[in-house]
Amino acid sequence: MTLHLYFARRFAMWLGVCFIGLFALIALVDLVDQTRRFADRGVNAGGIFELVLLNAPQAVNQVLPLIVLLSTVAFFINLARTSELIATRAAGRSALGALVAPVVVVLMLGTFATTMLNPIVAATSKKYNELAQSYRSGGVSTLSISTEGLWLRQATEDGQMVIRAYRSNPDASVLFDVTFMAYDAEGAPVRRLHADSAELRELEWYLRNVKDWPLARGTNSEANSSTHSELIIPSTLTIERIRESFGHPSTVSIWELPDFIEQLDQAGFSSRQHQVWMQSEVARPVFLVSMVLIAAAFTMRHTRFGGTGIAVLTAVLLGFALYFARSFALILGENGQLPVLLAAWAPPVASVLLAFGPLLHAEDG
Repeated sequence: MTLHLYFARRFAMWLGVCFIGLFALIALVDLVDQTRRFADRGVNAGGIFELVLLNAPQAVNQVLPLIVLLSTVAFFINLARTSELIATRAAGRSALGALVAPVVVVLMLGTFATTMLNPIVAATSKKYNELAQSYRSGGVSTLSISTEGLWLRQATEDGQMVIRAYRSNPDASVLFDVTFMAYDAEGAPVRRLHADSAELRELEWYLRNVKDWPLARGTNSEANSSTHSELIIPSTLTIERIRESFGHPSTVSIWELPDFIEQLDQAGFSSRQHQVWMQSEVARPVFLVSMVLIAAAFTMRHTRFGGTGIAVLTAVLLGFALYFARSFALILGENGQLPVLLAAWAPPVASVLLAFGPLLHAEDG
């Protein structure tokens, strides 16, 4: 037990060192990138630093497998150079026994990343997207989804128009059972329209079976209402802008994802991307464990055998290959070419099984 605690403490130290190093590097690169994007838009230094801090958790979350991989490499190379692994084997401990502490630490880290870090990343990413969009266009997200349907907002010549629809086709280009509320510059309602469907075309909404109520003060809305089989009203929205308003599934906390997926399905949108993301987050601890096993398989050897550099390079390249294979599988899952569970869970499980081959060979040898 004492030996496991010692290894866990040493491994946690290397995790901290790699985290600080990569975080500083990511923050520096992101600072240059944010300055390039927003300095010419009048954003001051404080605003750019705020963007960097809001974007940093998401960046660190993405490179967490790399942090685990490099920490494991450094941990076992250090143990090999100090001959602590040889002493452990001489004391009757197996080589695989030295992996217990790193695996337990990484499982705890992966669980923390899924349950605690994920909501933090979701909140900061959402705030970052809103702030960046406000710097770019002076506005915030145009779309919101709730149990009452979906809501859109667009600018008009005289004010704002709020759109509510009970459902939509998957790409949000056609809304069904939709209501348009027009407001003037002071925020007073001036017009209400209800249509069976509304199709978004080039800078216009094409409405079918429409009823139009004027809401100006002193007007009898029902008496002055009118009906139209077809009606066209201007629009400042585009399908691309509506899609961008969804953001990445990472902007939704994993605790809120099940309800959000249900709301997407009820509104008529495809929730497959969010389902794949949720399963991949649940499978994250297993994938992080696979990074530990892959790194240990090539570096858990004494340095006197030589070839340490080649072993480290092989472990890092194989870790990158598995990371990209996992990303590719997630893309196939989002596109519907793989089942959701298979896309999210097959790469982590396969990576763990792949690492056990050289590990068992090393133990036998």
